[in-house]
Amino acid sequence: MLSEKLEKALNEQVRIEAESSQVYLSMASWAEGKGLEGIAQFMYNQSDEERLHMLKLVKYINERGGHAFVSALNAPKTDFGSFQKMFHELLEHEIFVSNSINELVHVTLQEKDYATHNFLQWYVAEQIEEEALARNILDKINLIGNDKGGLYLFDRDIQQITANSAAITPKA
Repeated sequence: MLSEKLEKALNEQVRIEAESSQVYLSMASWAEGKGLEGIAQFMYNQSDEERLHMLKLVKYINERGGHAFVSALNAPKTDFGSFQKMFHELLEHEIFVSNSINELVHVTLQEKDYATHNFLQWYVAEQIEEEALARNILDKINLIGNDKGGLYLFDRDIQQITANSAAITPKA
């Protein structure tokens, strides 16, 4: 059984994951409108992944005797200026989510809910991968600079980038 405090914190994370899905959906739409099909597909995939993270939390809350709430969401921005700025925002957003997960883990320890603590370790590991992915992409973007040919290749190749490859690829 979840404590009230932990149920409330988990429901807050449900909202954050749902908003993350919306943020990436907005990024996908923006990129698609700019003709950046590869980046758009990457962001659509990220949006889907965030929705799955949300659903995993919803199911967990309900399975533990709590009640998962579907709450109102803040609307994401719709203009990102440039693909470089958009990926910087992606990293900032992933850091925000990581901090939120870390706070949630802290609540599990305060509440002595070790089952939920164990459940959240998947999210901790996932955030390590997500931040590594964002940093890996930003490294590639920095290599491109303002080269249009580089952007073309990046847009084509980003569909092949995965969180796992970013997390396990050593940096030189």
